Amino acid sequence: MQFHLDDMTCGGCARTVKAAIQSVDPDAGIVTDPQTRLVQVQTSASEEQISEALREAGYPPRAQS
Repeated sequence: MQFHLDDMTCGGCARTVKAAIQSVDPDAGIVTDPQTRLVQVQTSASEEQISEALREAGYPPRAQS
């Protein structure tokens, strides 16, 4: 799944995003790109679980198809 995070603008943001996702699924595969503000996630968790973790971390997502 892929998310657009308007507020992810730097490497520090990307680390926070990764930590939030890993709090739901420690084994998730995560690729962040602060330049495009996209994060790709390979996980067994639901999209809603990941979205909620991102919102709680201060990075509300827009889901991408």
